[in-house]
Amino acid sequence: MTLRVLVAEDQATVRQGIVLILRGAPGIEVVGEAADGEAAVRLARALRPDVVVMDLRMPVLDGVSATAAITREGLAEVLALTTFDIDAHLFGALRAGAGGFLLKDTDAAGLIDAVRTVGAGEGIVDPSVTRRLLTAFARTAPRQDDGGRTAHPAAARVASLTPREREVLAHIGAGLSNAQIGRRLAMAEATVKSHTSRLLGKLDLRSRVQAALLAQELAITTERD
Repeated sequence: MTLRVLVAEDQATVRQGIVLILRGAPGIEVVGEAADGEAAVRLARALRPDVVVMDLRMPVLDGVSATAAITREGLAEVLALTTFDIDAHLFGALRAGAGGFLLKDTDAAGLIDAVRTVGAGEGIVDPSVTRRLLTAFARTAPRQDDGGRTAHPAAARVASLTPREREVLAHIGAGLSNAQIGRRLAMAEATVKSHTSRLLGKLDLRSRVQAALLAQELAITTERD
C-alpha cells in the first residue's frame, strides 16, 4: 500500500529537500506541496493524503491552525516539523491533534521512518522529550486535588477504561509501538490498534501522542516499571 503525503513548508529549498527524500522512499508518494497553512488545508481537503508533513511556522495560516483544521475534519494524520524540541508552536500542534513531531535537522532515514510511523497511526513519541513537554505543560495548567491541588480533568475518563485499555495506555506512554505492545501483552497487533482506537475515543483524544502525554502526566505505568 502506497502512503500518500502532502508536504507543507514555506521555505522552498527545505520543502524541495523533504519532497526529494520522500519521493526516493519505496511505498511513499508525494501528492502535493503547500507553501502556507491555508494552502495546506485546501490541498488536504482536495487530495485526502494519508499524512501531512507540516511546518509549524508558516505565513497566511500558521501550522498549528492548519493542523487543527486538518485533524478536526479527519483529513489526514499530521507530522509536525519544528526547529526546537520544546516550542510553544509544538504545544499547540499536539493539542490540535498532530500525530507526532520531528526536528527539522532529522536525517533522511529518520524523516522517512517518521512519516511511515505516523501514517500507520502510531505517532512519534520520544519519552525523554515527552517528559520535558509535560513539565512545560504543567506550568500552564495548575490543578487541585483533595490535598489542595486541582484534579486532572481527564482523570474521570481514565477511570472508565477497561484494565486492558489502561495497560495499552501505559505502554503507549512508555513510547512502545503497536507491535511492541502486542509482544508485551501477548496479543495481535490488530487487537492493540483496536484497544488504542477505543481508549482515544473514551479519553476524547485526537492522537496517540496526546495519549502518551496523558499517560505520563497521570503516572500511568506498566507493571514492569
